[in-house]
Amino acid sequence: MAGRPSTGRNSSEDAWAAAAAELLTRVSSLDLSALTLALLVLAAFAAGWVDAVVGGGGLLQLPALLIGLPPDTPPASVLGTNKVSSIFGTATSSVTYARKIRPDWRTVLPLVVAAAIGSACGAELAKYLPRTYFTPIVLIALIGVGLYTWRRPQLGLTSHRRHTGRAHYGWTAAIGLGVGVYDGFLGPGTGSFFVILLVGVLGYGFLEASAKAKIANLATNLAAIIVFALHGSVLWALGLTMGAANLLGGLLGARMALKHGNAFVRKVFLLVVAALILKLGYDTIQQL
Repeated sequence: MAGRPSTGRNSSEDAWAAAAAELLTRVSSLDLSALTLALLVLAAFAAGWVDAVVGGGGLLQLPALLIGLPPDTPPASVLGTNKVSSIFGTATSSVTYARKIRPDWRTVLPLVVAAAIGSACGAELAKYLPRTYFTPIVLIALIGVGLYTWRRPQLGLTSHRRHTGRAHYGWTAAIGLGVGVYDGFLGPGTGSFFVILLVGVLGYGFLEASAKAKIANLATNLAAIIVFALHGSVLWALGLTMGAANLLGGLLGARMALKHGNAFVRKVFLLVVAALILKLGYDTIQQL
């Protein structure tokens, strides 16, 4: 009796299994211990969760890569691998927010386009300007953002748009351009800056702001990945492995944010800003 023909589902499963096996083989070829790889995957999961709720996941993932990868790894490869991992969680949380929050795409479009343009400009500036000058500036900005949010307990708990018509879209584009330049030039806390400006300047609630920030951050990440990939500055096997964990973290974080609402997102926002202040404060002291 002739055997049953294989189904499309089995063929698909075989393809995924083969791809996973190939990915594991390539990861094992890297000079990383099993413990280091496990910690990098855990950091990617935590970063995906934080990024989905309020942004700032790079605070966890990028330092983990800098510590975990061999010292002779080119900085561009670290940054490119970080972006590949991050985009999985960002894309997942963006889709989740878009389905549940249904953001106004007339606002999202100028935000995303301006952010992408700004990111490209920031990347160009990074070639000519010393970044050491900007860390103290970012630190001061974050302290101001943290105090501003902490002293206004009702900020972002409800949505009250402060601008209409051309003024609204003009401010939206300005926010996208400014934060995009920062993301291309430096990067830490990009999602948090998107969120607080959308809340403080435009009057959105934290949940709505997070939804729009994720979509804008997805555009800036994608643009950066294209640039890094063209220069061969991505460790694809590690980036994709960490990306799977980042994706799961992003999905969980977005669902928790949607479940618990603006108050929950505000608390996480303040915690992330505090952590960023500590990290950048340490970096500033090291530069002295």
